[in-house]
Amino acid sequence: MDARVTDGVEGWIAKNRDALWNDYLDLVRIPSVSAKPDHAQHVQRAAEWVAERCRRMGLENVEVWQEGGQPAVYADWLHADGAPTIVIYAHFDVQPPEPLELWTTPPFEPTLRNNRVYARGASDDKAGLFISLAALEAWMRTEGRLPCNVRVFYEGEEEIGSPSLTRILAKHKSKLKGDLVLSADGGMLFEDKPDVSLSTRGICKLEAILRTAAKDLHSGSFGGAIANAPLLMARLVATLHHEDGRVAVANFYDGVRETTDRDRADLAAVPFDETTFWREIGAHGIWGEPNRSVLEKIWLRPTLEINGLWGGYQGEGSKTVLPCEAHVKITCRLVAGQDPAKVAAAVEAHLRAHCPELATLEIKSTGGGAGAYEIATDHPALAAIEGVLEDVYGVKPFRSRLGGTLPLCAQFKSELGLDTIPMAFSTGDEDYHAPNEFFRVASFDRGLKAWARVLPALARI
Repeated sequence: MDARVTDGVEGWIAKNRDALWNDYLDLVRIPSVSAKPDHAQHVQRAAEWVAERCRRMGLENVEVWQEGGQPAVYADWLHADGAPTIVIYAHFDVQPPEPLELWTTPPFEPTLRNNRVYARGASDDKAGLFISLAALEAWMRTEGRLPCNVRVFYEGEEEIGSPSLTRILAKHKSKLKGDLVLSADGGMLFEDKPDVSLSTRGICKLEAILRTAAKDLHSGSFGGAIANAPLLMARLVATLHHEDGRVAVANFYDGVRETTDRDRADLAAVPFDETTFWREIGAHGIWGEPNRSVLEKIWLRPTLEINGLWGGYQGEGSKTVLPCEAHVKITCRLVAGQDPAKVAAAVEAHLRAHCPELATLEIKSTGGGAGAYEIATDHPALAAIEGVLEDVYGVKPFRSRLGGTLPLCAQFKSELGLDTIPMAFSTGDEDYHAPNEFFRVASFDRGLKAWARVLPALARI
């Protein structure tokens, strides 16, 4: 290991560790909830906090971008001749903290319990953002320079789907050019077993409203003669899947590649216990496409899910009504090779073709579509990052996938030609997006060490 890292940079981190921890908590205290208009000033305050931190450590060309939505922060340092340029991504906005009554302590008052800090955003994603900033600062304070060229791009609306990202990339494309995106957003599966994610699934969304009459009717006066909307909707939704769990929509699987031997080898290396998996989530067994493993289903295969299905009376007690409307919300998680717009069109065509004659159907897209992303398994940055993680954790990392969606990965690839690799230290049990979100103190320290070491490792690719 380079002595500049072990003695200089990591020595500075150790000396200033308590101050860094307190600064991280200061950022967490800002209630930067991007989904709430009345918190816009707090999102702006978080952006200014991050921008000032960039200026203070010596990054250059620090800017706060306003492109019609929440702010984003840009800064760079581009004086490492011959070295690659790394775009560092993270976000400083957070999810709403509600329901507040389920928090043990106030969501924006960071509280340390059992070597964990509890607060909204403590894990997602202020830990990742701050750790990446602190590592850059450690290099600048000790060496006066960075091992590679760096552009930082920290945004304030990831939690609402990054609606301004397309405009930002169109206007500021020249400032985001580089060789790789290193994302401080994301996470690992386990606290003590590192992994590197190779892919994320895409998504498309639809909502359908089925109607059988102009208004709700008395079930005694009209029942048996007028079609029941929730019943017909249930029958319609049931046509979306075959009995064995495969999606029954024509052309749904167009472009989906088959699982390779390399994929299966990567999945086999994951320390995954299926029995524990079922027990922790309280499920009763496996469902979905036959002859495929759990990890294959949740990482490598596309899905069509019913997220909401309702109609008629929802209150307590009985109401003898014949509902005239029923609703369904649908999302599809997509894999590489699928086009979100084409999949949404195929699902719409299926619903219309199978809609009962006694009903009318209104279908609308609810927005937020994004493509899937996949990095080549032989990308040289993967080996560099895996080597760093092995040094820090003392065990060889395994390769994982992300079943969820990170829209920026597909957009950075399509708009800028950049691959993205997550370098984040949150774990899936940390209740981000839920009450009592937390981040482990041990992950803070491991993250600082790993980010300090990954910069020179990537400078050599």
